[in-house]
Amino acid sequence: MANGAERRLAEAAAVSELETDRPLLGRTSTAERVADVLRDRIAEGFFPPGTRLSEDSIKGALGVSRNTLREAFRLLTHERLLVHELNRGVFVRVVSVADLTDIYRVRTLVECAAVRSLGEPPYRLDAVEAAVAAGERAAREREWQDLSTANIRFHQAVAGLAGSPRTDELMRAVLAELRLVFHFMDDPRRFHAPYLTRNRQILEALQAGDAAEAERLLAAYLEDSRRQLAGAYAERVPS
Repeated sequence: MANGAERRLAEAAAVSELETDRPLLGRTSTAERVADVLRDRIAEGFFPPGTRLSEDSIKGALGVSRNTLREAFRLLTHERLLVHELNRGVFVRVVSVADLTDIYRVRTLVECAAVRSLGEPPYRLDAVEAAVAAGERAAREREWQDLSTANIRFHQAVAGLAGSPRTDELMRAVLAELRLVFHFMDDPRRFHAPYLTRNRQILEALQAGDAAEAERLLAAYLEDSRRQLAGAYAERVPS
């Protein structure tokens, strides 16, 4: 982990990056828009787990009121991305090992159900195909953070096969929380590269119209991923 001085410099750089997001808020900025910006920045790793979010710095960078920012913090706390600590402030959440296990439980329920509920082939696989291709391209170019993003999009696309906006919203929240774990581990190649072949195998099963085989592959994939990640995470996360 970075020392105190390095961490302060990284936090200052992350806050300064928010100034580039100010145009996204428009003239009628709302807490939801602010939350969208901060959610994206947290997912991208600009604010790593354990980072304290400075109200003054962030509201200045985004040009919003303190009340608007606090409401955005409240929304992200509800999504389990932030945590408020009494007399200390708001921090990017550090996910517990138990939380990680529960995240995978939800993922298995949702992703496998989405595949299981597919009707007769052919299936609409554009998003799944694009995510697999993006992951393979990132691996060839050794862009490991892009590989991490592509893998997250693969699972979002698998859940999206259900054709349910509510399922999509649920998975966005679950996968955003999962990214906190990956940012804490800070080794995207280790935790994503081994699964590229398995992503391709799941896609090929779906392309062949074999949803049952795709579900079997997916369930095994998620269990293996959970075991690998939880074991490594337990060695690093504060108890």
